[in-house]
Amino acid sequence: MTRTVTAVSISALTLLAATSTFAQGQKQPPTPAQAIRGQFGYVNKKILDMAQDFPEDKYGYRPQKDVRSFGEVIVHILSGNVYAAKAGRGEKASWDEVDPKIYKTKADIVAAMQKSISDATEVLKGIPDDHFKETLAPWLSVIEHSAEHYGLLVAYYRANGLVPPESRPKSK
Repeated sequence: MTRTVTAVSISALTLLAATSTFAQGQKQPPTPAQAIRGQFGYVNKKILDMAQDFPEDKYGYRPQKDVRSFGEVIVHILSGNVYAAKAGRGEKASWDEVDPKIYKTKADIVAAMQKSISDATEVLKGIPDDHFKETLAPWLSVIEHSAEHYGLLVAYYRANGLVPPESRPKSK
C-alpha cells in the first residue's frame, strides 16, 4: 500500500511540476484590445482573399434566387466594416447603408472591401486600449458577423467546384 501511495504521490508531483512548467512557458492571453484588433484583421484578410480570388464571372452566383449573390455578400460584409468605422468614430451609422447596386464589377467590390478594411482598421488603431475593458461594441458583433459570412462564402466556393484560398495547400 505504501508503494502505491508513494507512486501515486510521485506521479501527481511530476504531473503538477510538468503542468506548472508548461503554464509558465505559455504566452499571456491577448488583451481585449489585442484580441479585437487581431480577429478583425484576421477575418477580413480571409474575406478579402476570397473577394480577390473568386472568378469575376461567378460574382453573380447565388445558390437560390432569393439569397445574396457572392458579390452582394462581400458588399454586405464591407457594410459591417463601414458601420464599425463610423460607430467607432462616434458617428451615427446603420448597418446596411451600403447599397450593393452601386458596385457593378468585381474590381469595384474588391476596392470597396479594401477601403472598408483600411478605414475600419485606422479607427480601431485609434481607440485607446482601455476602451475595450468597458465594451467590445461594435467590433465584436462585426467580427462575428463577418465570420458567419466567411463560412457562407466557403459554401459558395464549394458549390462552384472551387477550393477556398484558406483550404488550399500552403507552399513551404
